[in-house]
Amino acid sequence: MLNYLFDILQSYNVPGWRLFGYTSFRALVAIVLALLISSIFGEYFIRYFRKRQISETLRDLDKTNLKVGVPTMGGIIIIVAILVPCLLIGRLSNIYMLLLIITTIWLGIVGFADDYIKTFKKNKDGIPGKVKIIAQVGLGLLIGLTLYLSPQAVMRENITIEKSNNIEEVQHRATAEKVNKTTIPFIKNHNLDYSEIMSFCGDYKEEAGWVLFVIVTVIVVTAVSNGANLNDGMDGMLAGNAAIIGVTLALLAYVSSNVNWAEYFNIMFLPGGEEVVIFSFAFIGALIGFLWYNSFPAQVFMGDTGSLTIGGIIGVIAILIHKEILLVLLCGIFVAENMSVIMQVAYFKKGKRKGVKQRIFRRTPLHHHYNVEDSKLDKECTYIFKGPERPLHEAKVTLRFWIVTIIMAAITLMTLKIR
Repeated sequence: MLNYLFDILQSYNVPGWRLFGYTSFRALVAIVLALLISSIFGEYFIRYFRKRQISETLRDLDKTNLKVGVPTMGGIIIIVAILVPCLLIGRLSNIYMLLLIITTIWLGIVGFADDYIKTFKKNKDGIPGKVKIIAQVGLGLLIGLTLYLSPQAVMRENITIEKSNNIEEVQHRATAEKVNKTTIPFIKNHNLDYSEIMSFCGDYKEEAGWVLFVIVTVIVVTAVSNGANLNDGMDGMLAGNAAIIGVTLALLAYVSSNVNWAEYFNIMFLPGGEEVVIFSFAFIGALIGFLWYNSFPAQVFMGDTGSLTIGGIIGVIAILIHKEILLVLLCGIFVAENMSVIMQVAYFKKGKRKGVKQRIFRRTPLHHHYNVEDSKLDKECTYIFKGPERPLHEAKVTLRFWIVTIIMAAITLMTLKIR
């Protein structure tokens, strides 16, 4: 909103206001605002919810006690801290900023409804899983179809020109066009074209390519959102992992929205992508500020209000900057959490049909495998992976998962040059 004021002040050459024309400066303002809002607003939020006794009891797996009286639904803090800077300094006419704001509100409402039923209606199941999936699929369809239909959602593809002495020069096409392509890690001078995958459709391969792109968008939004939800099981776990992922996506968005950096890294140039950078920095600031209260021992839980929203935002940012395939690396922790649950359920059902109790991990999602006590395990069940000799404290498990995410983030950024 304030951008319109800044534009007017710049037109009159008011000293200092030209700074707001720089993406880097607006990004720094966004992260500082989000950090201040989440850290200051968080304290009042916690006091209010404690006074109202709005909390959810969660079992602490590495101790015998329960986490009692800790306020939940703290994702509201994150959502407010993201939206306020974006509404103030973001360009609301930009389609990417609008889609990210819609994503935040959309999944925030779904998560809030789930937490509300769990907390106030005392129903531990929350909203039915099918309803969550339908909401996530609906959002994925909205994002994919909007990118297909919006005239703003265009890009300038990178092309490599070979010159004498085996020297290559990277350039971008002169005009921006609507292309459904994405960056492939480790493969030089090639972007994955969804239309080429659907080349068997003949003359309709372009339309079929966009259908495939929309399907991929739905899968990414749903998978990452659920993966983040599963990862939110220990104090500070998801907030820290998401902040690291957010930094990586912010860097990817920045180089994609700057034609010089895009040429240097030989990736597609995304006009208007600077608003994704602004949103990403607000996202990072909100998460770091929330960690002030969510790190061990947590004073507030984010609940599904936060976890579903965080996962959805990560997935949508990757889709907008055409780096969705990189999420397999960048969100490796989320992939592992998802797969651990799927494998555990499948293996247990297989044994149940044979009349045998069997599991792969001590407990899932994966992070609980490392800190559950032996006394809480089923003595009649066999486990493939025994886990550590002694249960790890959740703070140590959280820190180690952060380290793994940092490694995955570094590998993701390395793929820009190792091609």
